Amino acid sequence: MERKIWRGFASDNYAGVHPTVLQAIIDANAGHQIAYGDDEYTAELQRLVEEQFGANSRVFPVFNGTGANVIALQSATQRWEAVICAQNAHIHNDEGGAPENVAGLKLWTIPTADGKLTPELVATQLFDVGFVHRAQTGVISISNTTEFGTVYTADEIRALADYAHENNLFLHLDGARLANASAALGMSYRDFTTDAGVDLVSLGGTKIGAMGAEAILVLNTQREQNAALAAALPFIRKTSMQLASKMRFISAQLIALLTDDLAVANAKHANAMAARLDAGVRAKGLTVPNSTQANAVFPILSAEQHAKLSQLFRYYVWDQATGQVRWMCSWDTTQEDIDALLAAI
Repeated sequence: MERKIWRGFASDNYAGVHPTVLQAIIDANAGHQIAYGDDEYTAELQRLVEEQFGANSRVFPVFNGTGANVIALQSATQRWEAVICAQNAHIHNDEGGAPENVAGLKLWTIPTADGKLTPELVATQLFDVGFVHRAQTGVISISNTTEFGTVYTADEIRALADYAHENNLFLHLDGARLANASAALGMSYRDFTTDAGVDLVSLGGTKIGAMGAEAILVLNTQREQNAALAAALPFIRKTSMQLASKMRFISAQLIALLTDDLAVANAKHANAMAARLDAGVRAKGLTVPNSTQANAVFPILSAEQHAKLSQLFRYYVWDQATGQVRWMCSWDTTQEDIDALLAAI
């Protein structure tokens, strides 16, 4: 099939697969392995997760990010419970109602200027505890990086975790771009997840170089409540149709990304390209209301600018009312890609 090779700024999901990850899939294809996760690769992934997130960590590979989020939240909630999240959270705006339809969850949303929650903001939705007519909160869910491309610090996450645990709640972190947060913070994964008190992480791989690999992590399983989550997750994963029979190929991709910090190296590059783009568009006089902290740039375009640029590059309109758009940089974005967009502007 003859096809045109093109590049854009719509999503880091548009990027291809990192060669190291492709090679890992090929290498895993030799011979037979036990199905459904009892294979050598998934065992090695568990070892790596313990090494990088702490000994009291468990990993559960799944097919996609929506599945990771929904299963993680389902494991941490009772049938009558709800999840508090930012109004612009991915689980609220971009998962087709899956948390509601699959897990039966009520989402209590909170408007935020920068995509980040604080204990004070969470408190505005944490009321009527024990009141039968209101869905009771079971989980606080945050994203790092956020949908606005901002990054939670370890201290900010620790404050939310402390507040969650003081109120008998779990803290879930959607880490679809966890590597980008790690690169932006200059911290290990453990520094701003396990050690900050996070209970559940949806670990992303696809956006940072995998073909299709995500996982749910249960952290701090020395806590009785978290050990119960780890015990329940295999069954929820199966009934939610996220148990891969040939799991070795998912695990092999995540191993490749966790080995020698490949995912973080990819993220550092993507973040650096976004910083270059941010500086360039500001120099051209465009307004960029959101600070560029990771791999997303959010400039405002006039209708005329958008009409012309959208013919040359794929990207998404973020806010139709203001003309704000989102340009994402990926692990394979090049300086030439950035310069081409700046030249077009």
